[in-house]
Formats: sequence, C-alpha cells, structure tokens
Amino acid sequence: MNGADAAPDAAPPDRDPGLQPERTRLAWRRTTLSGTVVAVLAAKAALHGGATPLSVLAVSLCCVLWLAFLLIAHGRIRTLASANRPPALPPPHAAAAALCTLALAVCGALLVL
Repeated sequence: MNGADAAPDAAPPDRDPGLQPERTRLAWRRTTLSGTVVAVLAAKAALHGGATPLSVLAVSLCCVLWLAFLLIAHGRIRTLASANRPPALPPPHAAAAALCTLALAVCGALLVL
C-alpha cells in the first residue's frame, strides 16, 4: 500500500502540543549549561598561567555574558512552563541571547588561545 491508496480525507494524527514547549525548555537548559561550561573553562584558562589584567577582564566579560544569557533563558523557561500556548520570543530577546552566546564563545576561544 502506498500513499496514493490512502483515503484523501484521512487527517494525520494530532500531536501532543506539550511536546514542543518541553523540547524548547530542554534546549534552553542545554544551552545555558554549555554557557556555564564555557565560563568555567574560561576562568580556569585565565587563572592557569597567572592572572593578568586582560585575562581578568575577559573572565569578567564571560561571567557577565553568562549571567545575561541565564536571565534571558530563565525567563523563557518560565514562560514556556506557565502558558498553554506560549508567545514567541520577542526579537530583542532572541538577538540578545544569540549575541551573548556568540560573544561568550569568542571570549572563551580567545582565552584558550
């Protein structure tokens, strides 16, 4: 039996609307955990060879970026958990989260090199 033999009025089965917000919550948590690992490894790399003013500044920037992302992610996780149909992430929050993630990765890479 192929797709052409199926009844034309057969509707696909409904999916559970709770799965998408749950997956999104888990993705926010994984990304926050990744940012935490980058910030901790950046601090370790900066302190490994002795703390210089530049390395302390880079670690401080990593911590601020991580805290900013954590604030955005926590707010989104709460929104996804509380609403039946959560609203879309506002573009300024999405841009801030993306910039924090990118800047955190760049800072971490610079400290490793």
